[in-house]
Amino acid sequence: MPTTLTTPERKALYRIPEAMNLLSLSRSVIYEQIRAKRLRTVTQGRTRLVPDTAITAYVTLLEQEAQKGGTR
Repeated sequence: MPTTLTTPERKALYRIPEAMNLLSLSRSVIYEQIRAKRLRTVTQGRTRLVPDTAITAYVTLLEQEAQKGGTR
């Protein structure tokens, strides 16, 4: 039986493990990017959440960096 990939449900805010899954990054890399202010987060109480818009902005940043690196 073939395996089908499903698109994840779009939400406004993602917990860190969800962001890890969406971006295919490890927990330590996620927190490094947060500390470097490359990935924006918000807090609700004691919970750190990554807005959907921050994930999109991070991917855009990576694409821009890749283009700059490729035009040398």
